[in-house]
This record gives sequence, structure tokens and C-alpha cells, in this order.
Amino acid sequence: MGGFFGVVSKEDCVNDVYFGTDYHSHLGTNAGGMSIWNGSSFNRSIHSLENSQFRTKFEADLPHFHGRMGIGCISDTEPQPLTVRSRLGQYAITTVGRINNLDAIVEDMFAHYHTHFLETNQGEIYPTELVSVIIDQENSFKNGLLKAQELIEGSCSVLVLTKKGIYASRDKMGRTPVLIGRKEGSYCVSFESCPFATLDYSFEYELGPGEIVFLTADGYETISPPRDEMKICAFLWVYYGYPSSTYEGINVEVMRYRNGMAMARKDDVQVDLVAGIPDSGIGHAIGYSNESKIPYGRPFIKYTPTWSRSFMPEDRDIRSLVARMKLMPIREVVAGKRLLFCDDSIVRGTQLRETANLLYNCDAKEVHIRSACPPLVFGCKYLNFGAPRSESELVARRAIIKLEGREPESFDEYCDPHHEKYGAMVNCIREILNFSTLKYQNMDDMLDSIGIDHTKICTYCWNGKG
Repeated sequence: MGGFFGVVSKEDCVNDVYFGTDYHSHLGTNAGGMSIWNGSSFNRSIHSLENSQFRTKFEADLPHFHGRMGIGCISDTEPQPLTVRSRLGQYAITTVGRINNLDAIVEDMFAHYHTHFLETNQGEIYPTELVSVIIDQENSFKNGLLKAQELIEGSCSVLVLTKKGIYASRDKMGRTPVLIGRKEGSYCVSFESCPFATLDYSFEYELGPGEIVFLTADGYETISPPRDEMKICAFLWVYYGYPSSTYEGINVEVMRYRNGMAMARKDDVQVDLVAGIPDSGIGHAIGYSNESKIPYGRPFIKYTPTWSRSFMPEDRDIRSLVARMKLMPIREVVAGKRLLFCDDSIVRGTQLRETANLLYNCDAKEVHIRSACPPLVFGCKYLNFGAPRSESELVARRAIIKLEGREPESFDEYCDPHHEKYGAMVNCIREILNFSTLKYQNMDDMLDSIGIDHTKICTYCWNGKG
């Protein structure tokens, strides 16, 4: 998906941009980048993050970077930030989101404006470059960012670093967060709030949907007010968000505790141990264990000294192999035991099936799985999640097609936990993945665990309603 971090300061800010960006590494693996305004020009560096970490790639660049304003990003889509010279001046830009109508916007640009796009090695147009072109057609950064919000179908949050400060624009439906932190002499703007404490920032403000803010070292001002309607992604709390981050006033780890407790209250399975699939399933499992009074344990350990990143490398088959290789079972804890595992979600199910088989091979008596969200029936159309290439790869879709013999005209009955087709689907998934039992969290309890107005949360991947 990706994330970004920017700083405006009265002192050199390079280290803050460096570490603040690094704290977004859990959100992407394609590329990382930094751009620093040194008072006369932009110093920029971009590196591939495949099979490597942000810090190892950028440490050598730091001595050459100096400046009081800068932005950095972790991207799953393209090399960023871009540096641009246009009639609006010099600036650097980075984006997070997904542009579903990119080709249509490009064709309109060709038809009505004198413009061109750089050729990439894949022959595709980068979304961030498109956003910069949209901005440059208007007479100000504010109007350009508003135009981008108007044209883009999907989502797009943007940071624009100029000679005078940083423009921050949250996507028009607020599907992803944008937060401002403050410390003496500096302000930061970030996708995640988790970098704030270690970099000595305190939370200052969270942008509303579609809101545009301009930041300098002296403060920030809203230059375009927030919109009324919001559809923030629920998966930020369930899976993607870092445990110490907070969105809309709700901390990720606290939500996961509440969610696990809610699952336990509606479960009567008899097991010896509760565990979490590392790392994002752990919070849900702790909540489950605390509520059920069943001991929490670690039937396997994630080997992090050499396999520290969840998503690397880009190749899916090798990534699945890495995921399996880094989980090391503890036979003395597993053998003869009835084990219950909480996981954040079940997407394709391949890795979870391999995990279950690994535990059976260590003589586990039973392996029960509890998903912290409902079955994923639809692929996200608003954000660039590390999702399957097509919806047919979702294990829930595969189960539905197996039961129906084809893809049904409507999935509504399979999204209703009270319908018999839902039960048949869950049982089919259980058989495909070789679990002793399988239960999914229901929608209302998951949304209640988040704790904000349900209408402000996007649930498209579970029920097709964004």
C-alpha cells in the first residue's frame, strides 16, 4: 500500500525524515525514497527495497542530505518521491492510494492539454506523475490538489514539498489517514502516528476526508476544509496498521484486544492454548486469551534475524516460501495439544494451510483458526493492498465457486452469517485449508471493536459495499 512522512523544521530535519519514513516499512516493499529541500535545490534519493530494508539502503545517503524540510515514502507501486519543475515552481511529490481511472485521465490530458509523461521500464504511467500533471494544470497547489480529488476514482493522499512548506492532502473519502505531529521547532505529517513518540513528536491534528493543510516550521493551516462523508479502511485496524498507531482516536492494538475479546465471547471451543499468527494476529489472540481465560502461548517463533520482513521478496512463490521458512515450531509446546490461532484475516489461505500442516507434523492434536474479520469475498478497489492478482484467488471465492459450480450472480447470501450458504462456504474453506474448526469474526462486532460510527468505515472487501 505505502506510506509517507514529512517534516518542516527550524533546524536540520534529515534524521527525522529518515527515521519517520523507515517506520512505515511495514506498508510496502517496492521502493523507498527521500527528498530534502536544502535551501536552493532538492536532494533526492530512491532505492529498491526488494530483499532489503529502508535503513540499509539510505544510511550512506544521509551525510549528503541537509535541509530543514523534507518528505519520504515507502511505496508498493512506483519509485517516489518525484521532483518537478513547473509553472508552479520546483517541488517534490509523493502519493499513497490507487487511481482506477488512470488511463481515462491520461487520455483526457492528451486531448485537452499540451502534456507528456515519462516512459517507464514497464511502459506504464506512474500514478504520482499523473497527480503532478493534474496539479500543474491549475493556478495553485490548492486548486491542483482539489482537482486531483475531483478526477481520481479510488483514493489518493498526497504530500507536496515546496520551497515554502508542505501541502498535505488526505484522499477525499478519508480511506487512508494523514496525521500531524508537533515538537519544539518542528511539525511532521505522517500516514502512521507510530513514529511520533520515538522522534519526540506529540499528536497535534488529524486531517479530515479531503482536507488540505499547509505546514511550515511555524505552524499549519487548513486551506481546504474536510468533507462530511468518510469511509476509512477497516483493515488499517485489523491488519495493516502498526500496533502503536492511532487513527480517528482509536489505537490499533487496543482495537485488536477488543476484537479478540469479542470473538472469545461467542466461542465455545475446548482448547489447551491460544496463540496469534505473527505479527498482526497477536493482538487479537491476546484479547481472546484474556477473555476466555485460556492460556496464551507461542507454539512457534518467527525467526527475525534474517527473515525480518513479512512481504519480501516481490515474487509470490518465493514470498510464500519465506513466510513458511521463518516460522519455527516448538514441538514441546505443540505435541498433543489442542491449539487455537487468531489471524488478522484469511486471504488466499496458502500460508495458513502450510502453517497448520507444519503444526500437525509436530503432532498437534487439533488446529483451530479464528479470523479477526469476516471472509474476504471482494478484492479492494480503493487501495493498493498486497492482495491477490484476481478475486478468484481469494479462498472464499474459490469455496463459493466449488459449491456453486460457477461464480454466482450475487454474493449477498455468502456475506450473510445467518444464511446457510455462509455456513457451507466456511466449512468448505475449513476443508480446503485443513483446519479442525474455523470461525470468522462477524461484521458488527469487528466494527464495534473499532469504536467509531459504522457508516464512516469502508467494508467493501467483505460485503462489496464501499
